[in-house]
Amino acid sequence: MSPEQAVIPAPAVRPAPAAGRADGARLLKGRRNWWFVGPGGIARLGARHLTADGALRPAAERRLREQGLLTVRPVRAYALTVLTSTHCNLGCGYCFQNTAQDTAGGSRPPRIARARLTSETITSILGFTERRMAAAGLDRLRILLFGGEPLLNPRGCLELLERAADLGQSSAWMISNATLLTPSLARRLAGLGLTLVQVTFDGDRADHDRIRVARATGGGTFDTIVRNIVRASEVSPIRWTLRVNVSHETHGGVDSLIDRLAAALDPARCTLYFARVGDVGIGYANELHTGERAADFARWQRRALDLGFTVNRPAARRPCVTCGHADGRYGAVVSADGTLASCWETAGKPDWEVGTVTGGYLPREVTRDRWIACEDLYRGSEDGRTLARFRDSVDAALLDYLDETGRL
Repeated sequence: MSPEQAVIPAPAVRPAPAAGRADGARLLKGRRNWWFVGPGGIARLGARHLTADGALRPAAERRLREQGLLTVRPVRAYALTVLTSTHCNLGCGYCFQNTAQDTAGGSRPPRIARARLTSETITSILGFTERRMAAAGLDRLRILLFGGEPLLNPRGCLELLERAADLGQSSAWMISNATLLTPSLARRLAGLGLTLVQVTFDGDRADHDRIRVARATGGGTFDTIVRNIVRASEVSPIRWTLRVNVSHETHGGVDSLIDRLAAALDPARCTLYFARVGDVGIGYANELHTGERAADFARWQRRALDLGFTVNRPAARRPCVTCGHADGRYGAVVSADGTLASCWETAGKPDWEVGTVTGGYLPREVTRDRWIACEDLYRGSEDGRTLARFRDSVDAALLDYLDETGRL
C-alpha cells in the first residue's frame, strides 16, 4: 500500500470538522439500546439516560465520568513514520502517491520522485526523534515502516529498527504489500521489534488481481501475498491487519474473500478491517455509496468474527497522534530523504514539506497551509454527514453483535 502538487487540493477546501463532543465520545443507536463510545471505554445506555435531543443527561454523564469512560488517555509513545523507499513495485490506480494516470492504460502510473533511506539519513532521523521525544516527555517509540513499498529497501528497514533501539523502549509495525516479504526477512524484522504488518486486499482473488497488479508485468499478486503471509507466520510471531478495500469494483467478492482468507491463514493472528476506498487517486472515483452498504459491512464483520478473526471495536474520535497536532508534538512523518511532512499523504510531494530532520519544523506561519491531517484528504464524494451516519450504523451493529454473542 502507498499513501506533484496536482494531487492535493488547496487546504482551503478542507471539510469542516465533524460535529461532536470535545472529548470525541460518540452515542450510537443500537437495536435495543444506545451505546456510549468514549475515550475510556464503551457502555450500554437506555433511553432514560439521554435527553430528547440525544444528549447525555447530567446524571448519566457524571456516572460515566466516575467510571473513567470520559477520561482521555495520555499519549505514551512517540509515533515515527519513515518512508524507507518512495518507489513501489505495484501500480494501483487509486494510490495517492501517483502524480498522473498511466497514459498507456497499463500498470505504471507516474509517481512521486524516487528516494531511498540511507545510513546517513537514519542518523539524522534518530537525532531528530530523540530531541522530539525529549521535548514531549516521552520515553517510548513506535515506528511505522512505510513507502512506497518499504521492503524495496529491506536494508534500510533493518538498520532503522536496529539503531532505534538506542532511543529506549521501541516497537514497530509496517504497511506493506507483502509481495517481497520472505521468511528470512520476516524473522529478522520480528527480532528487531516488528510486531504487526498491515496488508491490503482489493476484494477476492479475481478482483484483486485485476486491480492490485505488479508494476513491471501487470500480473496479479493475490496468491503471492497469501503465500508470503503464511510462510512469514511459520517463522515469526508477527500479527497481521488485513485491510479489505471496498469499492464498486470489489464489494461483490468480499464475502468469498473472508472465507478464502480464513481457509488459508490463521484467523487468530489476523485483524480484518473493511475500508471504503477514498477518491484520492488522479482520475479515480469510487462509485460505491456507503449509505446503501452499511448492512454489507455489518455482515462482513459478523462473518469475520465467527471465523475467528479479530475486528477492532468502535472507538471515540481522537486526533491522529502523528498528524493531528499542528506542531508535530507526538509524532512525525519523514520521507526517505529526511524531509518532514505533516502526514503520509503529503510525504514526498513537492511544496508540501513542513521541515527537515536536520533543520526541524518550519515556522508555523509557513506550515499552516501545508499541515494536512490524514482524515482531510482520504475521503470520498459523499458528504461528511453521510459518512458519519454510515460509520455509526456499522459500529452500532458491531456492538450489538458483540453483546449478543458474549464477546463485548
